[in-house]
Amino acid sequence: MDIYLVGGAVRDRLLGLPVGERDYVVVGGSPEELIGHGFRPVGRDFPVFLHPETGEEYALARTERKKGMGHHDFSFETGHAVSLVDDLARRDLTINAIAENAQGELIDPYGGRADLAARVLRHVSPAFVEDPLRVLRVARFAARFHDLGFTLAPETRDLMAEIVRRGELQTLTPERVWQELRRALQTTHPAIFMMTLRRVGALPIVLPELEALFGVPQETALHPEIDTGEHVLIALEQSARIDPDPVVGYAVLAHDLGKAETPRALWPTHPGHAVSGARLSRALSTRLRVPGEFRLTAELTARWHLEAHRALDQSPDELAAWIRELPYRTREQNLHQFLKACEADFRGRPGYESSPYPQRPFLEALLSALRAIRLEPAEYDWPLAEKKKQLDRRLAETLRHVRARFAPGS
Repeated sequence: MDIYLVGGAVRDRLLGLPVGERDYVVVGGSPEELIGHGFRPVGRDFPVFLHPETGEEYALARTERKKGMGHHDFSFETGHAVSLVDDLARRDLTINAIAENAQGELIDPYGGRADLAARVLRHVSPAFVEDPLRVLRVARFAARFHDLGFTLAPETRDLMAEIVRRGELQTLTPERVWQELRRALQTTHPAIFMMTLRRVGALPIVLPELEALFGVPQETALHPEIDTGEHVLIALEQSARIDPDPVVGYAVLAHDLGKAETPRALWPTHPGHAVSGARLSRALSTRLRVPGEFRLTAELTARWHLEAHRALDQSPDELAAWIRELPYRTREQNLHQFLKACEADFRGRPGYESSPYPQRPFLEALLSALRAIRLEPAEYDWPLAEKKKQLDRRLAETLRHVRARFAPGS
């Protein structure tokens, strides 16, 4: 058996980036031989094995043939006749089709090193169109490597558009779409992911809720960029600067969905978009089967971002009216993420990218102080109505105290 390091580990080392997971291809081996060496089989669709000591993945070299629509409808062939070059031919991009042998020598049959040097994302072969997931993967690579100057080869972009025209994207499961979206939100330029999908016609299929925001105007005085979709893209870039946490990015992505439902007669204002936005955010999370942490932060941001922006201008009574709706006692992490998303929303406008957002430290201090409110031991025996009044009094006192600390000029 010959064993080769392949894929992202080779690519990232050549780019001078930290190397994460290491994947290997085994040429000239069989499942029985690997099992005999202590490897544990884990692949459901094709032979993949975990190393008995490192836990790293080793896959038998394989070829594949598409049988029908979708990401999973392939037949695979492994065996001694399958060469390394055959295996590399099935990969998505040339920069991911470079292998390294045990002596450190590179095997690069498809020009991956040249494309690394030229900073080009290019498909390996026409078989690229057989896997619809590659549209999302390549868009994610465009976002991840944007800072390094990578661009998408025009011919590869054309093949991505062809996949979309074929209707293949509709075959992707919500779980696979979410997996790629989550990874894209962890990059330094999540907006590039969205823009790439939009340029090949994929955004209306993958994220129709976001696509619906393009062409929806906003008040120029508040949003110099005017277009709501453009605002979300700018805010996504700001969220990556503030915190690359994908929970924050997802909340920013979903914070203004309600503006798509505003009647044209009311444009460029959007009364009630926070309430409808929370509903649409919840529907998006349900459709993509998004984890609970993401769902909650996104709904909080959609529903309450306007109140957060106005927090320093509100009276204690106004603050109390919406603060009571926040799960400040049980969801501290979500509230920190919510406030970061609000800051990204505020800065997601031309000319505001570096503006201070004092609302975030004010609300963080306020919520921290509210979590510290407790009844005295003797008060636990009071009637329920009296206990509630006492807690309400302390809440009001805390609001006034923290508000005074952050009042303008104080």
